[in-house]
Amino acid sequence: MTQQEVLEVMVKALDSKRAENIQVLKVRDLTILGDYFIIANGTSTTHTRTLADEVEFQLSQKGLEPLHREGRGNGSNWIVLDYADMIVHIFYKETRDFYQLERLWADAEEVDITPWLKPERVE
Repeated sequence: MTQQEVLEVMVKALDSKRAENIQVLKVRDLTILGDYFIIANGTSTTHTRTLADEVEFQLSQKGLEPLHREGRGNGSNWIVLDYADMIVHIFYKETRDFYQLERLWADAEEVDITPWLKPERVE
């Protein structure tokens, strides 16, 4: 799968479970950590786990498994799924507001994901 195809699967998985404020940042030229950060938030810790589970499930169906997972314990406010060149950050809303990754990576190029979102979810 190409990076664009993987990004599309990730975004659609998050959108299908009603993730809030999904953003994809192209950080390739800013860091060696990866090429893209996918950032979203849930409305509760249960919702954040559900979002992470759906991303993992959808990518597993395509033969892709994360290299590393972080934050899967009970009450976790921030789950990270590391797919080498794509890092998925799923936050509880207040935790996302606190860390403000988008501000930290303000120089990153934001990827237009509107074609991958359900029409009623496009903001």
